[in-house]
Amino acid sequence: MQLDDLYRRVIMDHYKNPRNQGMFEDGHVTISLNNPTCGDRISLQLKVEDGVVQDAKYTGEGCSISISSASMMTEAVKGKSVQEAEELAGRFSSLMKGETVEFDEYEDIEALSGVNKFPARIKCATLAWNALRKGIEGKEEKS
Repeated sequence: MQLDDLYRRVIMDHYKNPRNQGMFEDGHVTISLNNPTCGDRISLQLKVEDGVVQDAKYTGEGCSISISSASMMTEAVKGKSVQEAEELAGRFSSLMKGETVEFDEYEDIEALSGVNKFPARIKCATLAWNALRKGIEGKEEKS
């Protein structure tokens, strides 16, 4: 099996079996963003306590890249400090710019590395990560 095939399978697995979909019953940081270019929408909720992302969930509609990226991001940031989550978002941004980046702690994210070959799809992949950054900024402003 070639690496591209493996990456497609990982992306489709997260799309067909998304992790962390849903919303929390009690109020937490909620960020809603959309990509008007292709119609992707996401609402991300973060449970941040004592500077740590305790949990993350999302709802939304979008293409396989958008939903897969949201699924992967919510998995990757759980249990991370706000600073570590911000660093992950920065590394993901570098990945979308075509830079070689490794995600040792959550390798599924690397499956999105080929997205940078399709500039129109980069916004799909980064939507959830942009929501994460806005949520972290909002949480830091409230603290």
